[in-house]
Amino acid sequence: MTGSLYIHIPFCIRKCLYCDFLSVPYEKTLVGRYVDALCRELELRKDLADTLKTVYFGGGTPSLLPEESLCKLFACLQVNFRLLPEAEVSMEANPGAVSRFSLELLVSLGLNRLSIGIQSFDDGELRTLGRIHTSAEGFEAARLIRDAGLKNWSLDLMYGIPGQTAKSWQKTLSAALQMSPSHISAYELTPEAGTPMKTLLREGTLTMPAEDDILRMYDLAVNTLGAAGYRHYEVSNYAQPGFECRHNLNYWDRGEYVGAGAGAHSFVEGMRSSNAMNIEDYIRLLSAGSLPEEESSIVAPADAAREFIFLGLRKTAGISIGEGAAYGLNLAESSMRLIADGYLEREGDYIRLSPRGLVISNTVIVKLFEAAGL
Repeated sequence: MTGSLYIHIPFCIRKCLYCDFLSVPYEKTLVGRYVDALCRELELRKDLADTLKTVYFGGGTPSLLPEESLCKLFACLQVNFRLLPEAEVSMEANPGAVSRFSLELLVSLGLNRLSIGIQSFDDGELRTLGRIHTSAEGFEAARLIRDAGLKNWSLDLMYGIPGQTAKSWQKTLSAALQMSPSHISAYELTPEAGTPMKTLLREGTLTMPAEDDILRMYDLAVNTLGAAGYRHYEVSNYAQPGFECRHNLNYWDRGEYVGAGAGAHSFVEGMRSSNAMNIEDYIRLLSAGSLPEEESSIVAPADAAREFIFLGLRKTAGISIGEGAAYGLNLAESSMRLIADGYLEREGDYIRLSPRGLVISNTVIVKLFEAAGL
């Protein structure tokens, strides 16, 4: 039985210019109908994950949910699943979508980890991203989190923003450290097709920083956060000792998980499946007593081997040669050239990306695929 549960809450005040996740504007009546459907799905899926080690509310902006909906969801979890005493229960939030009352309520319901999307402490960069908050509101959100007594909380940052410089990124990193979060995520902005930002870049209204500048920003994150005591445990994630995100580590270890909500994905007993993306279709299927799955497939052996490599190499600890053998991989042999070229490192049974390899991780992983015959 899988021990991880992801719950998708697709509501936002306004969609950011770079966002390609499933999200829709907040509308009270739709929220109520959606949460009712979500509870029905959780009841239908309870036998797939009867005991939970991690729960993650993602979105969207889950912290937008009203008190009634939050109480209903947490009660549904308690009725249908057994949460281990040490279970990690996380939720994504944004400045402007949390208050002293909502945080106190969430903690009383069982939330013990919060991930807040601040992205930048430069107001110009926030406007470029289409964020609805200011840097001052970011600081205020962090104060509210600390006052609520949450010791396990993550601050999300973004680099490679149009108009951003190494100097402004260093200021954002320094501001983040002033807040002493237990975890920091630093993601490179990747404009996706179909987003307004991609259109603005194509039209020339916005211009991405030069590749060398983006690499410099990555190095600044590694060095600045490392010097402050944060362990770089995954390509984009840094944590104080003991505060690594256990839910995400399960993904990177290719562990099983159940996904609930519109567009959510599950991985159970070697099968990957995804839910209906259309929210009305999602609600309709569950109202009829059916699971809202649109696609499902057994993961082929070669695809499982690829997943083992590209998910596992996201972690700075790397992947086990011994575990790779279970996927038909001879990693000791296929990694030799990349180790000799300085892109991979080997320590005992483990192979990991080198500092040089981390900055071009996708390219290194493709080369390892080729060497392994995948």
